[in-house]
Amino acid sequence: MHIEFLRTGGFGGLRLATTVNTDRLPAEQASTVSRLISDAGFFQLPEKLLPPSPMPDRFQYKVTISDPDKTHSIEASDPAIPEALRPLLNYLTTMAMTRKNP
Repeated sequence: MHIEFLRTGGFGGLRLATTVNTDRLPAEQASTVSRLISDAGFFQLPEKLLPPSPMPDRFQYKVTISDPDKTHSIEASDPAIPEALRPLLNYLTTMAMTRKNP
């Protein structure tokens, strides 16, 4: 699976991004990412998960996940994120903080 992750916003308006290819991850980490994607129902989520009105200083996320059969992208804002999606976003945020990617 190929994952593109971008988080922007927050108080400092910082940008945090990473690209992940699960084929290149250790087996345990790849399994965790796959489970989080499945638990979130990622491929069934709507493309936009945004609050009715903009909220300042909130994180904005853009995530695109591709596997051999499908590709799906979402845009999400902190207040509108379903609880099932939060563990995946948190995991990808941690990966982006510990990796050196654009």
